[in-house]
Order: sequence, then C-alpha cells, then structure tokens
Amino acid sequence: MNGRETLDLAYSQLEALLPRRAARCLAWLHSPRGVWVRIPAGLLCIAAAVFWFLPVIGIEWLPIGLLLLAEDLPFLRKPVGRFILFLLKQGRRLQVWWRARQH
Repeated sequence: MNGRETLDLAYSQLEALLPRRAARCLAWLHSPRGVWVRIPAGLLCIAAAVFWFLPVIGIEWLPIGLLLLAEDLPFLRKPVGRFILFLLKQGRRLQVWWRARQH
C-alpha cells in the first residue's frame, strides 16, 4: 500500500470506531474542505502533547495531531497511517483481553 491508501485505511477504521457525530467531524477534517482547520488543529494537538505531564492534557494528542498533519504532508502519510493502524490493533487486543478478564 502507498501512503495515501494507508492513511485512508487508518481514517476509515478510526471513523468506524467513533460515535456518529465525532466520525462526521473526522470525515470533514479528512476532506479537502477541512484544510484550513486541519493544519492549525494538528499543530495545536502536537503542541498540547508536549504538556503530557499535566492532568488534563495527555500524550494521546500526539497521534491525533500527526494524523491531521499527515493529510497535507505526503512524507508523513505512510508512517502515521501505519502507526494509527497499529494503535487501533492494540486497542482491539486490549478490549479482547479486558473482556476475557471480566468473565
């Protein structure tokens, strides 16, 4: 898969996981119309990740910011797409483990 396909797959899997309203927002950000919001939001998310030690802001903002910026920076598409797919896979594994532990 090339970078665009990897990133599109990451977006589609992430949208499938999110609630409907959040998925629509992510789809809009993924579209070409969202470029004016996507770039500043991506930079703000990455800047927020620097303050991961604060109680409200966490390191989870880093992949979100990278995902938003990867749409407009071709060299980031493939690594960020693979990273998001990896995080989603690990999240699914954690869910399965947690459910098995509960029973």
